[in-house]
Amino acid sequence: MGLKSSNSDASVFLPDFCAAATLLVLVIVAELVAMALTLAARAEPGSFLTELSKMSLYVLWLALPGAALLCRLRLRMEALEPTRAFVMAFVLLEVLHLLMAELAWQATSRYGFSTVIDDSHTGFIFRSFAVSSIVVAMAMRYLYVASEWSRNIILEAQSRVSALQALIRPHFLFNSMNTIASLTRSDPQRAEEAVEDLADLFRANLSGPKSRTTLKEELEVAAIYQRIEKLRLGDRLNVRWDIATLPMRALIPSLTIQPLLENAIYHGIELLPEGGEVRVCGSRIDKRLRIEISNPVVRGERSSKPGNRMAMSNIQQRFDLAYGGDASVEVVDTPESFSVTLTFPYDEGGT
Repeated sequence: MGLKSSNSDASVFLPDFCAAATLLVLVIVAELVAMALTLAARAEPGSFLTELSKMSLYVLWLALPGAALLCRLRLRMEALEPTRAFVMAFVLLEVLHLLMAELAWQATSRYGFSTVIDDSHTGFIFRSFAVSSIVVAMAMRYLYVASEWSRNIILEAQSRVSALQALIRPHFLFNSMNTIASLTRSDPQRAEEAVEDLADLFRANLSGPKSRTTLKEELEVAAIYQRIEKLRLGDRLNVRWDIATLPMRALIPSLTIQPLLENAIYHGIELLPEGGEVRVCGSRIDKRLRIEISNPVVRGERSSKPGNRMAMSNIQQRFDLAYGGDASVEVVDTPESFSVTLTFPYDEGGT
C-alpha cells in the first residue's frame, strides 16, 4: 500500500518572535549591527566602547519593540500572501522605527542629553530611517528566502509522498480479491469481513491528508492489513505483537507501521516456503518511544525489489519533517533477518 502525505505545506514566513530562543538571536544580531555601525562611524580614539554602548542601546530600542509587534501580528501576517506580508511587515516596522527615533530624539533633547545624539533633528531621523530600512529589508529578505526554501523542501517531500500514496501494489489488490473470491463460496462470512477490512485499509491509505495519528489508530490499520494477508498466507504468516508498554495516545506520522509490516511480509515471509514470524516490539524510555519491526529473510539472499528502499526513504523523510533531528529510522540488514527501528519523541499533542 502507499503512504500518505503529511500536509505540512504552510509556509512559515516569520519566526516566533515570542520565543526566548528567537529573542536571543535577535539581541545577538542587534549587537552585531550596533558594532558594525560604530566601526563605520570611526569613533574618536578611546571612545569606542562609549559609542558602542550608545549605539547598542539605540539598536535594541528599535529591535525589541519591533519583535513585540511581529510577535502580536505573526498569525495575521502568515494568513496573507507572502509578498503582501513582506510589504506590510516592512512598512509597519519602518513606521514603528520612525516613531521610536522621534521619541528618542525628543527625550534626549528635552531632558538635556543632547550629547547622546550628536546630530540635528532632520539628520538623525533621516539617518535612522536609512539604516533601519537597509537592516529591515535585508532581514525580511532573508526570512522570505528561508521560508521559500523550507516550503520547497516540504512541497518536494509531499509530492514524493503523494506519488507513493497512489502506488498501490497491484499484486496486493489482485491477491486480496482472489482470496475474497475463493471465500465467497466456502466461507461467505469471512469473505464479507475481508471485504470490509479491505475497504477500511484503502480508506486509511487514500483518505484526506493527515500528518499524524495516534498509535492506537496506526496499529489498528496495521492489524487490518495483517488479517487480510493472513487469509492468503495462512499458517505461513505469524505476527507477534509485543506493544503492551506503548502509550496508545502517543502521536506518530500516519501510515508508518502498516507499510513496514507490509514490507516485512512482502520482502520476507512471502519469499520463504515455510513462512515465518514478524515481530513488532515497542517500548517507552522516559520521553522517547521505540518500535522495532523485524522479519526473517531468505538465507544468503537480499531482496532486489525497489519498493523496500523507497518505503524506507519515504518514512525517513516523514520522520525528518515531523521531528527534525530528534527521531531516527535505523535499518539492520543481515543475511538472516531484516529489521527497522523507529525512535521518536513521546507526544500526545495537547496533553
